[in-house]
Amino acid sequence: MEPLPEPASLPADAVEVGRVRGAWGIRGWFSVQPYSASPEALFSARRWYLEPSERGARPGFPEAVALDIAQARAHGDGLVAKAQQVDDRDAAEALKGARIFVARADFPPLPEDEYYWVDLIGLAVVNREGLQLGEVVDLLATGPQQTLVLQQLVAGKTVERLIPFVSAYVDAVDLQERRIRVDWQPDY
Repeated sequence: MEPLPEPASLPADAVEVGRVRGAWGIRGWFSVQPYSASPEALFSARRWYLEPSERGARPGFPEAVALDIAQARAHGDGLVAKAQQVDDRDAAEALKGARIFVARADFPPLPEDEYYWVDLIGLAVVNREGLQLGEVVDLLATGPQQTLVLQQLVAGKTVERLIPFVSAYVDAVDLQERRIRVDWQPDY
């Protein structure tokens, strides 16, 4: 078994995109559970950063490592990947449970009016009248649409709002200004 590469620091724009399920086959391939139904970021990034699972580091697996991905392809409900630094089943099995990160800069570009969820988190949401409705803290997949989850501190209490992320309610998303303008009122 080849040792894993030297410890690496996560890039400043690192985004967690999946988890290693375990070894796949005998030649160093490993199975991955992506966090997205469309794992384009995993397919486009040639370098993945792995951190041990929340249970802690394993012998020979430091806090974070960088892997150069030779191949990645869809397989079943996830994908399988081969890294240049992982040559056999034992090395691949040592990665089991590891959290996978890629640099946001490695995400493929999206068509106009489409956004990665990670880019929407933290944006301020204001309505057409300029009233602050909160900040995006999460997104929910609610069947045919996504829903923005907002939080706002009002009179010392955290208020949560849900706004469907559809063109009927979302007027504009301005990533530069870090703001989303919506047709929504605070009492909806």
